[in-house]
Amino acid sequence: MQTMTRGQLAKETGVSMATLRYYEDSGILPAPHRSSNGYRVYTEDYLVKVKFIKGAQTLGYSLKAIKETLELLSNEDMEKETLKTLVRERITDIQQHIEHLEQMQKQLAGLLLVPEDEIDSYIQSFRVEKKEP
Repeated sequence: MQTMTRGQLAKETGVSMATLRYYEDSGILPAPHRSSNGYRVYTEDYLVKVKFIKGAQTLGYSLKAIKETLELLSNEDMEKETLKTLVRERITDIQQHIEHLEQMQKQLAGLLLVPEDEIDSYIQSFRVEKKEP
């Protein structure tokens, strides 16, 4: 099994070393084994987990929810049906996220079709009036 240092794991995943340290300190990632010289040694399992964390964060999952999911997945007593149910729930969440993004895309595309003279009033609706002291 191939191993890597924290720096190598950070480079492979695009996550900073400080973020990896935070994941370990907060229990999202288990503490890695250490080599005889005291360096942390990460296996490819960590690569999979960090990529999972990044993907879940992209979908809007909190670190707490991600930690709970990883704990469930690492439970050796987990039934296959429980895992399938969890996966189905995540697929539903992802589908809802995709639908939300598609709605936003349509709204933005619609803005490109708005006549020039109406764009100013649209932009103005987002501006907050400053109150005089």
